[in-house]
Amino acid sequence: MSNGDRMLKIYVAGPEVFLPNAREIMDRKVELCRSYGFQAICPGDLEIPPQPTKKAFGLAISTVDEDMMNRADGVIANLTPFRGISADVGTCFELGYMCAQGKLVAAYTNVAENYFERAARYYHDRITEDAKGIRRGPGGLSLENFDMIDNLMIHGGIERRGGHIAIHTAAADALYTDLTAFEKCLKALSAQVENRVHPNEGLRPDELDAANDG
Repeated sequence: MSNGDRMLKIYVAGPEVFLPNAREIMDRKVELCRSYGFQAICPGDLEIPPQPTKKAFGLAISTVDEDMMNRADGVIANLTPFRGISADVGTCFELGYMCAQGKLVAAYTNVAENYFERAARYYHDRITEDAKGIRRGPGGLSLENFDMIDNLMIHGGIERRGGHIAIHTAAADALYTDLTAFEKCLKALSAQVENRVHPNEGLRPDELDAANDG
């Protein structure tokens, strides 16, 4: 997909960077993006010079990733639960960063269970309901129960901007390598750009709120 004569750039966010075969998965995503007319920007594609401390090295990576997002036109975020019942926290930051800039957003998960179902399983179904009908875990804290893939701000932020959320049930050994839902996001973004149905592109956050509330 092009913006005038320029191919649109898609930042591919997700925990794949932690996989032992990260480069292989990223290359597959790059090829899929290209097949739909997009240029992929991968957070793993960076070379960081030696740094004096581990913290400095981490900060350098963060700086490069933000620069990549600033150059991108949109994001596809892999929100498959990672190291717990929720999506990778770094990916959530990246998704929010792109939402705040009013860019194209799409996300997917390879786990069909919604957030509440995963939380209930985490607590071994030891869920209670108070007099007001609020569901609570063993520690008494309320549980989100909105039939969403993750925290309501993540799911809601995508949908409020007209973004697509793809839900797919992947095999247990392919949670982070199955790209079926990733490709669905590419198809949705391609149609969105082709049909010019992304009304909020280029708007400031205050203008974005006004457009959505209108």
